[in-house]
Amino acid sequence: MDLEFATRFAQDWAAAWNSRDLERILAHYTEDVVFASPRILEIIGDPSGEVRGKDALRAYWAKGLDHLPDLHFTVEDVRASVDTLVINYRNERGQAVAEVLTFRDGLVRRGFGAYGPAA
Repeated sequence: MDLEFATRFAQDWAAAWNSRDLERILAHYTEDVVFASPRILEIIGDPSGEVRGKDALRAYWAKGLDHLPDLHFTVEDVRASVDTLVINYRNERGQAVAEVLTFRDGLVRRGFGAYGPAA
């Protein structure tokens, strides 16, 4: 993965989130995606903090979008590795967030959300 791909992906990813179009967001992910975030416990009550598969991710993010009508992401920085990228962004509350995404065949197969202190 190169930085050019990572930057394009991050901009498209943020635009998908900012559109609030769940299927557009999910188009970036494999069917067998695994995603972990502390928000999973808060939103769907799963103590593992993890969802497995696109259907589970869809259910989690649908609830999240319902809870956050003013959701908006602003990309601040993007970094690339071999098969992984990191998107550093600010959410609608000004909170710093990092999304770490590992790819397979051009789609995200594993993701982690990590949150900084509340703004």
